[in-house]
Amino acid sequence: MADIETGERHIVTLKDVARASGVSISTVSRVLDDRIPRSSSATAARVRAVADDLGYRRNVSASSLRRGATATIGVLVPRLTDAVMALMFEAVERAARRRGYFAVVATCGDDADDERRATETLLGRGVDGLVLATARLDDALPASLRDDGVPHVLALRTDDLSPSVLGDDETGGYLAVRHLLDLGHRDIGIVTGPWFTSSGRDRRAGAERALREAGAPLRDERVLAVGYGLDHGIDAGRRLLDAPSPPTAVFAANDNLALGVSSVAQSLGMAVGRDLSLVGYNDIPLVSRLPVPLTSVHTHFDRIAETAFDLLLAAPGGARIERVMPTLIPRSSTARPPG
Repeated sequence: MADIETGERHIVTLKDVARASGVSISTVSRVLDDRIPRSSSATAARVRAVADDLGYRRNVSASSLRRGATATIGVLVPRLTDAVMALMFEAVERAARRRGYFAVVATCGDDADDERRATETLLGRGVDGLVLATARLDDALPASLRDDGVPHVLALRTDDLSPSVLGDDETGGYLAVRHLLDLGHRDIGIVTGPWFTSSGRDRRAGAERALREAGAPLRDERVLAVGYGLDHGIDAGRRLLDAPSPPTAVFAANDNLALGVSSVAQSLGMAVGRDLSLVGYNDIPLVSRLPVPLTSVHTHFDRIAETAFDLLLAAPGGARIERVMPTLIPRSSTARPPG
């Protein structure tokens, strides 16, 4: 196809065909790949017709990229300013390097359209597979990748259908609150992640299980479902602590939330580790170096990344969901209740 103004020939790409057909790049790639059974669906017929009209010619070397020729893995995360996402990508990159692969990262915030565009960009560059650390429980992307036969694995979260590897978040939430109960706390606040993530759902479930087993009260006003950012922790801390009878302990379902709660406690004149016991989650490197080192549930990122790679390279065989056991790391931020 020639450019009318310059007269230069434009090479028609999968992206061009996908845009003109109104389907995803991965769908176009699958329809036009003559090494797999030919689809007779209306969508496939439309894609082939558009490709012919545009003058698309399959690039044999490019069409083999996702079958291992590029040795490149795409990693999709919401943002790299989040310490957990940065640690996850670094762990995947190390696992990839040990196997002779190269990992490339793309960020998409929490926006579904940005997620789709980032995914199509990675697939358009011929990655061999995708590691997604972005999956919401209501995310349509994993289903689309399953339908298109794109190798992928969800990391740190699961939609309960695609291949996934994550920490055992239910056990992690249980360990955190069991630790506080063993210290003698009975009035415990729980700050969880968003409802739309499996990590938020499961960490809350584990925390509530520990409370039920101990016969400790489970008060609705003590359980807050928020985001995972520092500001969310500050807001939750104000709601829990700036009250006539604040809890004696708080389990925060990630370390950012715990840091936010801690800052509110200090602003109210409460000493963490004395007036308030506090447990975080993930055990990012910063928390062990705080003036009052934070008790946290350690997530084994390298084990998760290694397992993610194993699942990605395994022969397709339905959903495999692997959970890596976390470890509670007690530090100075938790102690027996005051008095």
